[in-house]
Amino acid sequence: MTTCALIPTYNNVGTVADVVRQVLRYLPVIVVVDGATDGSLEAVQAIEDERLHIVYYSTNRGKGYALKQGFQEARALGFTHVLTIDSDGQHYPDDIPAMLRLSAIRPEAIIIGNRGTTHVNKPRRSTFANRFSNFWFKVQTGMSLPDTQTGFRIYPLDNLRGERCMTHRYEAELVVLVCSAWASVPILPVPIRVYYPPQEERVSYFRPVRDFARISLLNTILCVMAVIYGLPRRYFRTVYFSILFALFAIGCNIVLWGYYLFARTQIMTRYRHGLGVGCKFLLGTAPHASLRIDSLPKTTPEIIIVNHTSLLDIPMLFALGDHFVIVGKTHVTHNIFYGLISRAVGIVTIEEGVDDIVPGIQRYVEQGYSVAIFPEGTRTIDGEVGRFHRGAFYMAEQMHLPIRPIVLRGLWQALSKQPFFVGKPREIRAVVKPLIMPDDMTYGKTYQERTKNIRHLYQQWICEHD
Repeated sequence: MTTCALIPTYNNVGTVADVVRQVLRYLPVIVVVDGATDGSLEAVQAIEDERLHIVYYSTNRGKGYALKQGFQEARALGFTHVLTIDSDGQHYPDDIPAMLRLSAIRPEAIIIGNRGTTHVNKPRRSTFANRFSNFWFKVQTGMSLPDTQTGFRIYPLDNLRGERCMTHRYEAELVVLVCSAWASVPILPVPIRVYYPPQEERVSYFRPVRDFARISLLNTILCVMAVIYGLPRRYFRTVYFSILFALFAIGCNIVLWGYYLFARTQIMTRYRHGLGVGCKFLLGTAPHASLRIDSLPKTTPEIIIVNHTSLLDIPMLFALGDHFVIVGKTHVTHNIFYGLISRAVGIVTIEEGVDDIVPGIQRYVEQGYSVAIFPEGTRTIDGEVGRFHRGAFYMAEQMHLPIRPIVLRGLWQALSKQPFFVGKPREIRAVVKPLIMPDDMTYGKTYQERTKNIRHLYQQWICEHD
């Protein structure tokens, strides 16, 4: 994954050079000079940096056209992602690292800056236009975004949709968002700061009557397209995968009742093995995603820790093997889809703390089983690694067991917590990491130090793409 910055500019000679210099501290920069006549080209050319690339044409064509030219240049230079930022000094380049962190975790997603609603000197016209755009975006896609007009974004070039349909002016950015949403490309907001200069210093090339009429006409066309194409396409995969998941769960329950009636004494070994095969099949049917599962060594009992992002995390654990039990919250055993299954395969329930369940877990450990636990306790909404609790580390210390980290990737993109929506991960992966021995003090001596440091390690592992 390689990212460059793209700065389209037209007659912003007072700010463009300073913006370019600040952005160069973080990324290579492509500046598209859109027919400027005020010396903006000369101001950019005066910056001596081999990471600066300039695209210039003499006739002003509009921001949408400039973005297209910048995307083409980025592809020619071998970049996979493009961060766009306005040249008028409205955005703070110091917010770039936050955007890049989320993009590294979710490389298939469009990352957009969220400017918020209350700012000094913010024009009322801008507030109205943003709310107007947000409303129609939700109508056209069924998704809510806090800021659909910001120019501070990261686009994955291989996952970009609507590029051919982009108009030549400001509304081009809206077209990309709508078409990407229809194609189930994740769109994730990140809070950013913004600067609005006083009225007398403000430079704007927005033409209220003409441009507002263009945007209204575009929204009309997009609404029609949403009804006949966009929304049916977006929700088809959700319905497809939801039905498949429900049928799979019902089938597992039916088979389970058969085992209860005819082979109850061997339920843990026979059924768990068959369940793992079925879970591999289910995960392998996720649209457009390849499934890769590392082999989990069958050694002495371990405490297995796993990041928790999706309803599919438990099926992924079942697919990993049949020689460990899972620690989960009590409500898991009452789930309509896999409550009965979880009770049959020996999920150990926990509500608040782990102190009272250590004796119960010890029984499984003595039989040679490992114990899997989600240190975050619950699924995260945004797919990032949440705060780790001490439970897994406490159990490892009490039972003198090594810790086996397992990193799950792509499951959040396949089926997120909220809303219930099927995305398009390129790969669903379970990565088995080396053991952390009980006497290893590398990650800290206290529970607080260990949970914090290993959580940070997970954040790095999730960003890896091996």
